[in-house]
Amino acid sequence: QVQLVESGGGSVQAGGSLRLSCAASGYTYNRYCIGWFRQVPGKEREGVAVIGNDGTTSYVDSVKGRFTISQDVAKNILYLQMNSLLPEDTAMYYCGAAMPSTSPARRYLAYPRAIGYWGQGTQVTVSS
Repeated sequence: QVQLVESGGGSVQAGGSLRLSCAASGYTYNRYCIGWFRQVPGKEREGVAVIGNDGTTSYVDSVKGRFTISQDVAKNILYLQMNSLLPEDTAMYYCGAAMPSTSPARRYLAYPRAIGYWGQGTQVTVSS
């Protein structure tokens, strides 16, 4: 059973930084895609940044140059470094994984419904 546990959310002023972590366990797949997604009330969940088992990354345009996704493969931890945060980044952030993955990582960014496993989420609030 794949388990994803997020941490690191919080409240920050615009221009500040946060780092999210996602501890993954319970999987043995060689092919996977794992990433960060966010959702605000009344809107669909959107992809923020994803990374494939080959290290390929993909970002939504609104966070390019500000957010960086990375992973510690040995520890099975996924990170999202968020810099220059904006009020519009306020959302519940979820760690999601497709295991095994059958498509390029960018597809999961565009179609979060293809993700099979989700964490419980961590709230990020950016005040102006």
